[in-house]
Amino acid sequence: MSGSRSTVVGRPREFDIDEALERAMRVFWEQGYEGSSLTDLTGAMGITKTSMYAAFGNKEQLFRKALERYTEGPASYTARALREPTARGAAEAFLRGAVRATTLAGPPGCLVVQGALASGAGNRTPHDLLADWRRTSGLHLEERFRRAADEGDLPPGTDPRRLARYVMTLGFGIAVQAADGVGHDELQALVDTSLRHWPL
Repeated sequence: MSGSRSTVVGRPREFDIDEALERAMRVFWEQGYEGSSLTDLTGAMGITKTSMYAAFGNKEQLFRKALERYTEGPASYTARALREPTARGAAEAFLRGAVRATTLAGPPGCLVVQGALASGAGNRTPHDLLADWRRTSGLHLEERFRRAADEGDLPPGTDPRRLARYVMTLGFGIAVQAADGVGHDELQALVDTSLRHWPL
């Protein structure tokens, strides 16, 4: 009996860590941080709460890992956009990436926009984490546009900060529209319209 118990205790996990994290990410994406109960998360992940704590830590730690996965997966268009050779190309890649991510990659909308918009006093960390994610993305885009201005890729007098804020606002607005049910083609047309006036 004792030998049997030690075998049970020492056996490896019987679930795929990556798959479980992918499922948790989608729960947070669809329901937000506060809307996602431990029962929702573990049910989607197909594991017990004990297994979740052992593999990922508490709910907040799981959310951080899910956000990392979202950044490297559905939201990876943000990093790719910065590598475009022109400022216009960067803006277009960011906006079209936002459309794809919010309409085709998973639940409608964006984890980073909707994940913790409504959070109580006890859950400020997820809210602040996502606000910092958005702020950092905006700063990276501003740096890209500043370099474009220095290289003559933007007209003289263009304000890189204002332009980055415009593109970020439009991108996150796309996420809100997608969450409200606006479809991929209509949002792509919105991107077309915005690019016809490039740069503002």
